[in-house]
Amino acid sequence: MTTDTDTTPHASDTIAPAREQRSGSDFSRLSKQIKEAGLLRRRPFYYSVRMALVAAAFALGWLVFTMIGDSWWTLLAAVFLAAVFGQVALVAHDVGHRQVFRRSRSSALLGRLAANTGIGMGYGWWQDKHSRHHANPNHEELDPDVAPDILVWSQAQARKATGMPRLLGKVQAYLFFPLLTLEGFNLHVAGVRALADRSLKQRRIEGTLLVAHFVLYLGALFLVLSPGKAVVFLFVHQCLFGLYLGAIFAPNHKGMPTLTGADRLDYLRRQVLTSRNVSGNWFTDVVLGGLNYQIEHHLFPSMPSPNLRKAQLVVRRYCDELGVTYLQTSLIASYGQALRSLHQAGSPLRQQSRLV
Repeated sequence: MTTDTDTTPHASDTIAPAREQRSGSDFSRLSKQIKEAGLLRRRPFYYSVRMALVAAAFALGWLVFTMIGDSWWTLLAAVFLAAVFGQVALVAHDVGHRQVFRRSRSSALLGRLAANTGIGMGYGWWQDKHSRHHANPNHEELDPDVAPDILVWSQAQARKATGMPRLLGKVQAYLFFPLLTLEGFNLHVAGVRALADRSLKQRRIEGTLLVAHFVLYLGALFLVLSPGKAVVFLFVHQCLFGLYLGAIFAPNHKGMPTLTGADRLDYLRRQVLTSRNVSGNWFTDVVLGGLNYQIEHHLFPSMPSPNLRKAQLVVRRYCDELGVTYLQTSLIASYGQALRSLHQAGSPLRQQSRLV
């Protein structure tokens, strides 16, 4: 993070030749292979076991919290529950993509119970935002995940930045992980604010479930702990929860090529070239919830997460045949790429500071 050279990756720099040579039917041929391999079939037994384990861990965390009582040792429960909340969020993610149920009603019911009631995250708000991200990943005008709300994700955004992005953009690479500790709070606030949007489906149900979560959560903290310990528990738990979620999602697209209004890519290249896989083993699959196979997940969002590892073999070989760049790195290397990209994106702001 020492150079100010403009090396921000852009999709048009890498895919134009391939786009000219191949047609949009590339994805249909890949999809046929995936379907013939049976990788889009539901995995009811897997999800039954997974959700039972997550539910058991959730109950265990709160049981231990209650048993320890008014003691600083409850912070150990806060650490454990931060990880469990992250796993609940991953289950809600899979449910939202209809990886578990075919019917939208069943998916919405379980999604709201897990997200709204379980961890205090607005399911409807998240689903709308996440759907727009999947449709146009890393598109600077269409993907809400790369909107310059607090940070800037490209030098073009940096040159136009005002307010907080302009203030933080100069040193945003150094602030990235500290800022992730606020993500848990941000999810709660965004979910509540979305209730004012009349277009949000089932607003009353969403609001009722969110209120139920906050009443139960804060009630448990302040009934079991003294006020001081309750506040510390809340901050430790929520900050670690946000950090965990951010650490899961940061490797997926940050530092990958971005798209703008001028880019017109077919579906396969739009998903593959803006995504990054993370190498690892079964433990990586559990901790990252299968999102370490981000390329396969973006190509086939409804594919059950345990099938993604098998799909990777098919997708990677197919991309090699097409000459489409397929990127996979270690978890640490992905963080390094993301931080370098953030530092480079803020370069115009540092240059402006030197000129003042």
